[in-house]
Amino acid sequence: MNIRLIVNGGTTNVEVTTPASLLHVLREELGLMGTKDACEQGECGSCSVLLDGDLVCSCLVMAADADGLEVTTVEGIGSDGDLHPLQRAFVEHGAVQCGFCTPGFIVAGVHLLDRNPVPTSGELREALSGNLCRCTGYGGIERAVQSLVEGT
Repeated sequence: MNIRLIVNGGTTNVEVTTPASLLHVLREELGLMGTKDACEQGECGSCSVLLDGDLVCSCLVMAADADGLEVTTVEGIGSDGDLHPLQRAFVEHGAVQCGFCTPGFIVAGVHLLDRNPVPTSGELREALSGNLCRCTGYGGIERAVQSLVEGT
């Protein structure tokens, strides 16, 4: 089956021969390694992407179901030399430890701030609750997102 995806603003066609997940297509077919492959059960959020603007775990989305839809990965949020403000905040607030979970938190944080630029602390925690940090770096992650809310 040939599917068409709009990934980070560019249109691409991918031949999907198995019941592949969107995560598999992003990483293995398109080489977008920022989207991490960890639990493959939607438990950790490391594979978070935006699918037509909705936050999803790409491991739980069949690639065929994404046919014709717009996908934004962490690579589409910022780039070397042109970081998204949330990526800069992660750096400035030490919100990165091993970094494995960082792309998922960035995508989830951008999703939150695009929809609610001034979330309460509870809304911030709820929005990021689908993402796990094995290094338990939640304090730095919260401070980074909160810094954008407070403009600091």
